[in-house]
Amino acid sequence: MLFNSHIFVFVFLPLTLGGFLLIRALGLATGAVLWLLAASTLFYGWWNPAYLWLLYAIMLANYGLGRLLAEAPFSEAWRRALLVLGVGGNLAVLGWFKYANFIVDNLNAFAGTGISLQRITLPLAISFFIFQKIAFLVDTYRRETRPKDILRYSLFVVFFPQLIAGPIVRFQEVAPQFEADAVLRGRRRMGEDLALGFTIFGIGLFKKVMIADSIAQFATPFFDAAASGTRLDLVEAWIGATAYGLQLYFDFSGYSEMAVGLARMVGIRLPVNFWSPYKATSVIDFWRRWHITLSRFLRDYLYIPLGGNRRGKARRYLNVLLTMALGGLWHGASWNFLVWGTLHGAYLSINHLWRARGATGHGGVWWRRAATFAAVTVAWVFFRAANLPTAVAIVESMGGLNGISVPKRLAASALAKLHLFRFDGFLPHDLTPYAVRPYVVPLTLSLLLACWLLPNTFELTAGYRPAIMIYGGRRSASRWSWRPSPGWAALAALVLASAILGMGDGVSEFLYFQF
Repeated sequence: MLFNSHIFVFVFLPLTLGGFLLIRALGLATGAVLWLLAASTLFYGWWNPAYLWLLYAIMLANYGLGRLLAEAPFSEAWRRALLVLGVGGNLAVLGWFKYANFIVDNLNAFAGTGISLQRITLPLAISFFIFQKIAFLVDTYRRETRPKDILRYSLFVVFFPQLIAGPIVRFQEVAPQFEADAVLRGRRRMGEDLALGFTIFGIGLFKKVMIADSIAQFATPFFDAAASGTRLDLVEAWIGATAYGLQLYFDFSGYSEMAVGLARMVGIRLPVNFWSPYKATSVIDFWRRWHITLSRFLRDYLYIPLGGNRRGKARRYLNVLLTMALGGLWHGASWNFLVWGTLHGAYLSINHLWRARGATGHGGVWWRRAATFAAVTVAWVFFRAANLPTAVAIVESMGGLNGISVPKRLAASALAKLHLFRFDGFLPHDLTPYAVRPYVVPLTLSLLLACWLLPNTFELTAGYRPAIMIYGGRRSASRWSWRPSPGWAALAALVLASAILGMGDGVSEFLYFQF
């Protein structure tokens, strides 16, 4: 079940929200938690009920290990052994479902073996809930959290707003909000929670349906053409890559906001997972803003345990490369994702080296913002392309190796003598939307300027603490601040209604849906 589907908006959400509010109004805190747990189980099982056993088996196993780590009178050596067992077990499950076919396919291709392995279906959201469990075990081992009753732990695991694509929540962040007194206190701010939740959800749904899904029609033809062997020119390659970067931006931003909005409707604050990443002035800054909870996980549970920056400069840069390469593979079992992660690791290493030389402020904010965006856009090609050769071909086109198409009047001018341009007509590959639809370039630039100039949703609503703020940037936009007023209610209703009307008959999956 997807947030942008009719069954979710018109059936699941009203029934879940209505039942929760009614049970909570009766003062039945445990009943309200049970209701959310049952609804979340249905939400996950809607995709494939057969995999509910896996979700609950992993959940119960990790709860048992967490209780042992927290309460059993073991020595530190035994506690460490339990932690290794738990983390190793979680990674083994993830490795089997997500990487077994990839490993076997590549082993057969490179070593000539004939190993046969049936295609393994990737369980929905397994990457997210496995990382969530690893964080839970490590935090429990470090005595930073302590599992309590299994009911509230279970809701922490399967809570539907964050189950499918994050944020990757830590137990200590949300578990106190599921306690009986916290659930009942939510009755006092029900109006604010509902108004704020529906506003944030509506903005997120609008971003997904009206922007991300619309810009996808401009990105897809370029990538499909490149995958079929068509050589793009410089303009085509950059338009396609930029359009995809914007599609992914609004798709993931939309999901992240819908998750926060849905949780807030029932009085729960989730961590902010997305904070205007295209405003970043460096790749370091980008990863503080993009998929914030994943960046936090990679830092706290991989980069720092590898040694972080405590073992010299060379080891530091190696740790960065390893962390980002593994972060890339977390996104998918593909050489493309490995290259994408490694490329960002190289970006980050260069960025840290640049800062170490005291060169942080050169070029001005806008130059650094544009350079960061360009670097990220090049990397997105590997994230999106069908395979590695296609990605390399598109990057070559972005570098101008295949020239640039221009109108005949320019092709006949003196510029043509410089051999910088080629010309195959106004529709060189019968795929150039910017030639057929002249508004594509202005639209793309307008969306990019919106990403750069406008306040984000959490800046607009900062006065009402919509979520757990784990990004350290600017948090207020006083001139544009949201408030529970008739004007904002009308605007939020208009945005939500427009998004619902724009959903259409089909349902487009989120780009992070099957990670």
